[in-house]
Amino acid sequence: MSRRERRVTSPAPGWHREHELPPGVLWPAVMAAAAGIVAMWPYTSVIAPGSWSLTVVAVIVMTGLTGMITRTLLKRRPAWVRDLVTLGAQIVVATATVTQLVAGETAVLGVIPTDTTLVVFQTLFASAAEQITFGSAPLGASPGLQAILGVGFAVVAILLDQLVAQRGAVIAFLLTGVVGAMPMIVTVSGVNIVWFVMLGVLLILLLRQTAAQHPEAPRRSSAAIAAGVGAAALASTMIVAPVLPVSASLAGTGTGVTVDASLRLGDDLRQPNPVEVLTLATTADTAPYLRLTTLSEFDGRVWQPDRGDLQAQSEGFGAEDWGPDIPVEEQSTSIRVIRMSSSWLPVPYPATSVQGIPASWRVSPDNRTIASRSADAAGNDYTVRSLAVTPTLEQIRATPAAPLPIDQDVEPVALPPVIGETAADVTADEDNDYDRLIALQSWFRSEFTYSLETPVEEDFDGTGADAVARFLDVRSGYCIHFAGAFALMAQSLDMDVRIVVGYLPGARTTTMRGEEAVYSVSSDQLHSWPEVLFPGIGWVPFEPTASLGVPTAFAAGASTGGGTGGATPTEPTAAPTSEATTGPEVERPDAGDGAGGGGQLRTLDPSPVLFTTLGVVVVLLFPALIRLSQRAIRRGRARRGDAASAWAELRATMLDLGVAVSDAETPRMRSADLVRDNGVDPDAMRVLTDAVERASYARPTDARADDLDEALGAVLSRLRRSVDRPSRARALLVPRSLFAARGQDSPLLV
Repeated sequence: MSRRERRVTSPAPGWHREHELPPGVLWPAVMAAAAGIVAMWPYTSVIAPGSWSLTVVAVIVMTGLTGMITRTLLKRRPAWVRDLVTLGAQIVVATATVTQLVAGETAVLGVIPTDTTLVVFQTLFASAAEQITFGSAPLGASPGLQAILGVGFAVVAILLDQLVAQRGAVIAFLLTGVVGAMPMIVTVSGVNIVWFVMLGVLLILLLRQTAAQHPEAPRRSSAAIAAGVGAAALASTMIVAPVLPVSASLAGTGTGVTVDASLRLGDDLRQPNPVEVLTLATTADTAPYLRLTTLSEFDGRVWQPDRGDLQAQSEGFGAEDWGPDIPVEEQSTSIRVIRMSSSWLPVPYPATSVQGIPASWRVSPDNRTIASRSADAAGNDYTVRSLAVTPTLEQIRATPAAPLPIDQDVEPVALPPVIGETAADVTADEDNDYDRLIALQSWFRSEFTYSLETPVEEDFDGTGADAVARFLDVRSGYCIHFAGAFALMAQSLDMDVRIVVGYLPGARTTTMRGEEAVYSVSSDQLHSWPEVLFPGIGWVPFEPTASLGVPTAFAAGASTGGGTGGATPTEPTAAPTSEATTGPEVERPDAGDGAGGGGQLRTLDPSPVLFTTLGVVVVLLFPALIRLSQRAIRRGRARRGDAASAWAELRATMLDLGVAVSDAETPRMRSADLVRDNGVDPDAMRVLTDAVERASYARPTDARADDLDEALGAVLSRLRRSVDRPSRARALLVPRSLFAARGQDSPLLV
């Protein structure tokens, strides 16, 4: 019998599958469902628990079960029939599942959609889109989110099941990664380490399952190499993921600030990545400050928010605080709240009317603010009419500040002596209340520094009397310290004063809305400032915070002809100068470039997407990197005459490229096959074959250490050119030799 006949009739090699296994149904369905759960996992951190998670899990499970059952029933049918029917069945089942769980009462038998069902879903989608666009994380588990996530994950689950069944492991992994990463990218939240580990494990399992179903895959695999690749991938995930940058300038929803008016604003101001919390468009020359609420009562430790009676919007904002001889100018401000959660709506002062908000929002006439006991500010878009009250310098100097109200039933708060003594010393040269307040304002702005770090030490993050005393000594702090100290010093001068919590006007963008300029307000522009009551004029704000805002000042009536045209705004506006400015501009020593400057648009930062993509690519390339390292080591040994290493690299390359290889072949049989079928250079192949036979049969004294790398390189190069490009790409990215056990294929003959 000839050698060729022996090769043909020899039994199938033990390590290799000579035909494709029957298509599996259980394992692909389980892997697809697992991929769907991994993709869903990050959404649990940005959406409150609710029925949406049950809907998503039900859709994923039903899609997997449908695929498994359909493929089992049609296993004897042609592959294209089986795939087409399975896809159709999954679409029908997923549609029925979502319909039943979201709008079952509108469907026939609870699962067959009707026209009413489509209208309900359209309404829910619109509601969800608005909630996603204007809401802040974590979003409430609304019916709209249940509908849109149910439909979205139905599509994702079907795609994943089809991809896994068709052995598209890489595409299935990328789809899972993209869908799962969206909450972290869009909400600019921290990196979810648990999810990255789950994603790494999923990749390993998907590649393993896909390779196992290939007709030329090995029956056994190298557990050590597989475990090493997996451990390297997971280790890379644990090292790379925590350092991935997450930019706050990305558009989309996310956590901004939750304002509770406790005046403990330090944590919000110190967050590393400021985010846009609201936008406003105004007809005024400069954007106004936006107030949320006021705080008037001080118990020695904290300022308490004012909680006066609320009335319907139709009843108005109450009586005017200013007299008819005080110049005023009407202005309109449109506000859209994006990422701020609060029971107060930001409004300019003094507001006179509001449009575009639900009736659940009510008006507080005591401080002209808008509050609700049940609604949240996030997502509201409304327009406020307000006035700019600008008395002349002569008018306000001639008006004494309202005296500090005395409650006979409440014991007066004992303040540290340094507060009153310092106030008296700073204002000693002034002869009217307004000039005394201006002297205090100038003293704070010139003698103190703005800092977000100084107050953190030794529990200095508050506005209590002791904290104010320390602040006067340290002379460094942020807005609540300036406002609290100014307010207590004004009280020591017997003036009625309160503190306002709100936002600076923000940065002007290049966007125009008709005649109105659009401003962007970020989370680090949360602010507080004091205001003092002047009877017949109203509450007058002051800006003592160093390096921030425009200090309050009024023009003399004689210099303007009528006293109205030349007055600077009474509300402090955001510009770091003692001069009045025509446009707001924030200059914060602690803020980065993203804090905004006038006239610049916030731009998308591509670094989170770039680094996330880079991390995924690195994980995907781990098998290729290991294989390249292995090849370099073997070729280095072949250069020193190691025939075993040269032959092992030849076998591994054949496995990677999908070239038929059998452990039953002798080196000469394999050499002849490669020369005939793959066009390998016979001279180079003969060098390798002779070296292997010599190493196997020659006496140790006759062994030679010739350089085999040149011949090996020529054989491998021609071998790679003999297959198509997809095979070469698979050999690079998913080298099968890493998962194949050596079996009976010894490089040396015995």
